[in-house]
Amino acid sequence: MLDLLQQAWHTLVSIPHIRLWLALGWLGYLLWLGSWIVLQKREPVATLSWLLGLAVLPYLGFLIYYVFGPQKIKRQRLRRGRARAAPADLPDGFRPTPVAVELAKLGQASTGLAPTVCRDVRLLVDGGQTYDALLEAIAGAEHHVHLEYYIYYADRTGTRLRDALVERARAGVKVRLLLDAVGSGNARRAFFEPLLEAGGELCWFHPIRFGRFWQRPWLNMRTHRKIVVVDGRVAFTGGINITDDENERLRPDAYRDLHLRIEGDAVRTLQLVFAEDWAYATGSRDFVAEVARATPVAQGGDIPTLVLTSGPDSSWEAIHRMHVAAIHEARRRVWLVTPYFVPGEAAMMALTSAALGGLDVRLLVPKMSDSRLVTYAARSYFDDLLAAGVKVYEYGPRMLHSKALLADDELVMIGSANFDHRSFRLNFEVTMLFRDPALAARLAALIEAELSHAPRVHDDRARSLWRYRLPEALARLLSPLL
Repeated sequence: MLDLLQQAWHTLVSIPHIRLWLALGWLGYLLWLGSWIVLQKREPVATLSWLLGLAVLPYLGFLIYYVFGPQKIKRQRLRRGRARAAPADLPDGFRPTPVAVELAKLGQASTGLAPTVCRDVRLLVDGGQTYDALLEAIAGAEHHVHLEYYIYYADRTGTRLRDALVERARAGVKVRLLLDAVGSGNARRAFFEPLLEAGGELCWFHPIRFGRFWQRPWLNMRTHRKIVVVDGRVAFTGGINITDDENERLRPDAYRDLHLRIEGDAVRTLQLVFAEDWAYATGSRDFVAEVARATPVAQGGDIPTLVLTSGPDSSWEAIHRMHVAAIHEARRRVWLVTPYFVPGEAAMMALTSAALGGLDVRLLVPKMSDSRLVTYAARSYFDDLLAAGVKVYEYGPRMLHSKALLADDELVMIGSANFDHRSFRLNFEVTMLFRDPALAARLAALIEAELSHAPRVHDDRARSLWRYRLPEALARLLSPLL
């Protein structure tokens, strides 16, 4: 084998002007792919990072970009029914100040989803409480149960939910389950055979397609949403997946997380988000209209609500934009909880400006997330945050997986999106924004309780070069790609 390789090498180098041809080929490769990347008009730092990777690793760099590089997903046709014009009447809670009205209009313009209301919003802490509420709602389903998850594992928690869905499907209830093909790869189709035999439906979001060389794989474009809608009247969303890893009753080291149970008009909007994802994944273009006809129209409510969606099918980065706008709107405090903190320039500027302006700005992150690289990248921002006056805390007992923002005494944002580039740009995400003092007070009490288990980070902490500063600096270089 070695002789054959040596012979092939000598044959190659003996070709006349081979170095010139290789140099021209390399330049042509850079010009072609570089133009392709530049024309996508991404952030300059991310664009330069990809160009550098292509130049240093000519063939491997192309393969990495082909699989993991940014892509634009086109599914605008599914959104023809969305009302993008300003609503005739905003819910009363959006009216007190011009800033609140502006934020509501910004949410609608960037998502195409009109402001709505909720009648009841319950905070569900950790998996045990969430799974109980979810199973109770499913047990009472009469018409349909729609579920969309990033992670659904074939473990004890997953089996318990599957069996509940099987029971409802046998009773004639329409059960539709949309799972991310990468995040839920642990649960094979065989695991869901009882559900399919009972009449339930299963669809995989962005299945891996490495065999289709004429199409770029969707490996890096995942649905990170967690949505359950029961009969169009009760909905669940937030950060909790279906796995024993988030069930503290089965594992003492389960993730610390936060979820929502919702009733009111906002359920109809979450139903629309699910319906569009299902129609996109299955190719059933009539499904959105079909579900709209089966969903109750007026359910009432007095809690002003925005359903925020974002993903690679939109360049507006609505959830990112709304986080930054909410921080700028705040006049007294900004409390942010996130498992992955890799902010862009706009978000970092908003947080530090709020702190420099005298607001009570607090950031709660896990002491060690499930990604060491992201943990180091997050810590690389701490010095600037601390210098601006942001109070940074690291939650220690378990892996913190909650995603929440509290601004002043009324604005609450809770959902599936982390505070990083992947959630803001690559993943399909959903986040709920509420204006409600009572809900804000409940979230504030919850965060304050979490802070009692989260030592505060100080600027005089140990900063060893090899153990901390250098790994954090190197991880930060990859921030635009995380």
